[in-house]
Amino acid sequence: MHDRKIPHAEAREETALMSLASVKTVAVVAVLPVLAVVAAVSAVVAVLGGLLAPADGHGTTAGRNGTPAAADGLRHTAVAVSPGACGTGWDRPRAGLQVFDLRNTGTAPTEVYLEDLATGAVHGEAEGLAPGAERALRADLGGGTYAFTCIPDDASAVRGPARRVPGAAGHGGPAAVPVSVHDLIPPTLDYQRWVTARMGELVRRTDALADAVDRGDLRRARTAWLTAHLVYERMGAAYGTFGDADTALNGTTAGLAHGVHDRGFTGFHRVEYGLWHGESAAGLRGPVKRLATDVRALRRDWADARMDPLDTGLRAHEILENTVQFELTGRTDYGSGTGLATARANLDGTRAVLDRLRPLLTSRTPGLPGIERAMTRARKQLDQYEDGGAGGRWVPLDRLSRTQREKLNGTFGDLVERLAEVAAVLDVRRTGS
Repeated sequence: MHDRKIPHAEAREETALMSLASVKTVAVVAVLPVLAVVAAVSAVVAVLGGLLAPADGHGTTAGRNGTPAAADGLRHTAVAVSPGACGTGWDRPRAGLQVFDLRNTGTAPTEVYLEDLATGAVHGEAEGLAPGAERALRADLGGGTYAFTCIPDDASAVRGPARRVPGAAGHGGPAAVPVSVHDLIPPTLDYQRWVTARMGELVRRTDALADAVDRGDLRRARTAWLTAHLVYERMGAAYGTFGDADTALNGTTAGLAHGVHDRGFTGFHRVEYGLWHGESAAGLRGPVKRLATDVRALRRDWADARMDPLDTGLRAHEILENTVQFELTGRTDYGSGTGLATARANLDGTRAVLDRLRPLLTSRTPGLPGIERAMTRARKQLDQYEDGGAGGRWVPLDRLSRTQREKLNGTFGDLVERLAEVAAVLDVRRTGS
């Protein structure tokens, strides 16, 4: 996650961590310098592509218990949400598509989800239901035994009464079996090893950049800069673990009083600015030496770092979310015009995470084939802008036509929306037992 690029990182992280099983809005805004906003993808995402039916968030008023509501024609059931009354009100279980009108009758914000007790699959959930608030949760149930689980903030989970729905099992809508922290540990460790294997390459590529600058060969230095920078940009899921090192290595001028001339402006983008704005080799030696030193420090410290398994699924979504917000808008371009190359590296980084999560996703994510197709579309679309010349030159973002940018923004906006399903499926839930 590119926290270094976000002025209000804490607020954005909180938003990103909200369960995508509630109504989600994935806003992808690509601000073009001379165009109107062309890619604003603002969609209410039915979580997991319909996998977990979300509450609608509008405080729908319940009709009589178990009777169809006039507005949508579906059967509505009023259900209480609280530690002492979790799931009460669901007295006439029926199969099929229906709506549960949840009302928090307790005193604390509460998460609630509907679970198949035989399989552990979750058929719908709502997060952050405030005391006294109502929310509609839509679910398509087949035959089986179900129960609501209510999880108040800072309190233990409570499972409501089991309800037997008549009918054939497996005939309801799609659902996802929740993952545990233990499920996420193996892919997280595997990804961490993948990053470790690339630390040596990052050091070598950065040393090659330093050597070119030392020799005064700025043309070679520009090529070496891009190669080294792309190695780093492929490690996107580890940025949160890198911590302050990420700011030192890949920070921007955001929040710096003196912009590109601020002493706090260091790392790849500081060197980029100098290489593409006529700075001499002598002037660049200091920033490049600092970059090489920080890269070696990162490799040293990474040996003792531990990634949080709870973040792995979220990072699979956030890498390209940041790509859309920053690379495809040119906000992180300090002169090289290589934003599309960076986007391609971010795509590779997302692939590295998805490949390691695949064993968990295959049985839980109906939208996985669509994600794969969207990844392929994005890759092919980006690859057409690589010149293929020495150093792998790329077409600068500002040379794309309006139509080309609209298409690119649309492709990535669609992909980011699809990847939200991964973050939702791999969100670890507290359970009532």
